Amino acid sequence: MENNTNYFHGLRTVIYVNADLQAARDWYADVLGFPPYFDEAFYVGFNVGGYELGIMPADGVNQPGGGGVLAYWGVGNAEIAFARLLEKGAKEREPVTEVGGGIKVATVFDPFGNILGIIENPHFVLPK
Repeated sequence: MENNTNYFHGLRTVIYVNADLQAARDWYADVLGFPPYFDEAFYVGFNVGGYELGIMPADGVNQPGGGGVLAYWGVGNAEIAFARLLEKGAKEREPVTEVGGGIKVATVFDPFGNILGIIENPHFVLPK
């Protein structure tokens, strides 16, 4: 696949928002049969077959429940992709943010009110 910054590269991360991060971490570790590779107070990450299952605590923007799932689509350049989404009519939800290790994320509301996430992750490699 061409590494074009203007196109989505594929699904990378799904995040579930939870009010009790520790309980959610323990439950998913039990269900998956292995511990998270990343475990901090602001985010817990599991590598599931080369894809990210993330858990984050509820806050003023992200809430658990039916609307508490965030899917992130891989992009080559988060700033360019974010700007393009806004040009196409999306509304900013969370701006491009560097979350560590060169990984950048952002979310927008599409014109229909759905949350659409993008992630630039230089460490992501598809499983072979």
